[in-house]
Amino acid sequence: MNIKENNITVAEYNILYEKVGWGTREESEVAEALKNTIYSVSIYDASNIIGFGRIIGDKTIFLYIQDVMVDPKYQNRGVGTLIMRNLLKKINEYQSKYPDIRVYLGASKGKEGFYERFGFIKRSVANLGEGMILEGYEE
Repeated sequence: MNIKENNITVAEYNILYEKVGWGTREESEVAEALKNTIYSVSIYDASNIIGFGRIIGDKTIFLYIQDVMVDPKYQNRGVGTLIMRNLLKKINEYQSKYPDIRVYLGASKGKEGFYERFGFIKRSVANLGEGMILEGYEE
């Protein structure tokens, strides 16, 4: 396995996005999202993308782990762990400068246990309330 930082292409992103069952996104949307990513890690088997994860946020108060994706053929083989270790290593760099920085992620349903292994807890356990998502707003 090869690890590359800040290297994924729009096409590779969409390949993984589809393989994990999330569909695909418009190329312009993915390009903008990747441009606004603080840090990302891509995992390759030879030249084939098999895993990806990224960090978004403001680098001082808030960081968010986003889009942790592993090709289903490679799940349960340590790829997700490798992604998380690299993301958390980068987060530790920010935490050394800003110790009170908050780190969030949105776990896919049924995947919470995976993230708990890295020290993540449910918001309700931290007395922060449930996470929410905007479904639609009209004024």
